[in-house]
Amino acid sequence: MFDIRVRLGAVMYIDAVDRYRPADGPVTLRVTGVRLVLNRPEREQWIWVEGTKVTPRHQRGERTQVLVPTRLFAPKDAAR
Repeated sequence: MFDIRVRLGAVMYIDAVDRYRPADGPVTLRVTGVRLVLNRPEREQWIWVEGTKVTPRHQRGERTQVLVPTRLFAPKDAAR
């Protein structure tokens, strides 16, 4: 069961260490979708976040998908 808290259109900064492939570096993404199909690498639940990269000048960049751990979307008041 998921409790995902993200608003479509929200701008997210995803640090390199929070990506499945950290070598791809950090990304700022305007969220257009979240795929709730789980991928399960390395003992943690991961989901795909889809969106458009935001450039340093806040212009729309290329569309991309980033695999991130579900913990990034946990409600702030959730017990850990």
